[in-house]
Amino acid sequence: MRTKMLCAALAGIGIVGLLSGCGGLGEKKPEITLTLKTPVYALDSLADGTEKDMYGFLMQAGEAFAEQYKDADITVKVVQFENNKEMDEVTGCYGTENAVDVLSSGFFNMSSYIYDGTVVPLDDIITDAIRSDIPDTYWESGQVEGRTYMMPFLSSMNTLCYNKKLMRAAGLDSYISDRDEIQSWTEEEWEEVLSTLKEKLPDTVYPMMMYAGDRNGDMHIMTFFRSKGSSFYDENMRFHLNTKEGIAAMEMLRGWKEAGYFPPNCDSMVMMDNFDLFVNDQLVFYVSNPALYAVFRDSGLDELGYVNFPSLDGSGYCTDNLIGFTVFDNGDEDRLAAAKAFVKYVYETDWLDYSTGGITCSRRVAEKYREQAEARGMTKYVENTSHSVNYTGNNPNWNGVREVFYPHIQDLLYGEMDLREIAEEIDEDCNAAIEAGYENTVLHP
Repeated sequence: MRTKMLCAALAGIGIVGLLSGCGGLGEKKPEITLTLKTPVYALDSLADGTEKDMYGFLMQAGEAFAEQYKDADITVKVVQFENNKEMDEVTGCYGTENAVDVLSSGFFNMSSYIYDGTVVPLDDIITDAIRSDIPDTYWESGQVEGRTYMMPFLSSMNTLCYNKKLMRAAGLDSYISDRDEIQSWTEEEWEEVLSTLKEKLPDTVYPMMMYAGDRNGDMHIMTFFRSKGSSFYDENMRFHLNTKEGIAAMEMLRGWKEAGYFPPNCDSMVMMDNFDLFVNDQLVFYVSNPALYAVFRDSGLDELGYVNFPSLDGSGYCTDNLIGFTVFDNGDEDRLAAAKAFVKYVYETDWLDYSTGGITCSRRVAEKYREQAEARGMTKYVENTSHSVNYTGNNPNWNGVREVFYPHIQDLLYGEMDLREIAEEIDEDCNAAIEAGYENTVLHP
């Protein structure tokens, strides 16, 4: 009786919240800083014409989530980093106040963090409605041993694109499609296009992108390695480039370097160096995906054609890159609960509409924005999915593979080392990284 009277009296003067044990009214909410991280990623969503990148989306969604979350007082911190700094911002921050709670990134990078035991499974937040809204193929890409660790948000298909103005200047009008499609060319057609561009355009304009200064963009170089019929992987999903087909692709790339199809000093250039050349009309072919639509448009590149990477049969290759979310366990139950709740909040609200910045993984959102997506040219990517190849092989420690891969491309472009020796070393080093990933695998309990 005395306790009830005391609570009533204190409530009258507004300080009952300072006490605990009065019917739960006095319990103070935990104060949490929720850290969301993303690499620099363009996101020109059909849902909002004001936000142009993943950073802006996370800022808005994070603030809205914090306002409605009841179990803690949340301060949202969003960190954007350069693509080549991801390991510094993720594994390099483990155990610090800057540790990531929710990461938005490509599955090919995020998969490595699953195997070090820090990423938590998310099946407990995936309702039947969320599950049925996303195709099984996307879910399977984010699963390990039957548990879901990565939440699919959007798919971003990588193809090549070309500057139509420069193609016309070289007299290659017959190769320019008048349809909004992703083309494919034969080996002979590729050689005619590249050699003509080299012959007809000024010396300061280069036909094809190439870079090996760091690991960023290495998936595109790997796709070129399939161009002479290489399967890239063996039946155990290990690197298998020391073959006639693998070496033939390396010979093609070295030949393109010697013919002047690549920018000079491309062995030390990075992907963004090539982007700068492309937007300045000094590079004809660059990589493209749906997320770059607004970037190219804002850079004044409104006349672009699209083509798959070369293949032996002429049908061409592309790669699909799933973008989504992972949640990290930093040893704080309240932070972990809030991080998982944030991801669930995105998938149960209209914030999921922002996935239209690429090929959305949501059936509901795809239908909602079907006409707008068609108008923007998204249809060509959906129609091109049969040309996609699996570049990671679903291997653990993909970050480790990437760290040892690109120095060998430098050797390839230098032109001094024997191609078979390069192929042998790529297989040896990349497969060692894969084996280390399996040997050191620790999944979150």
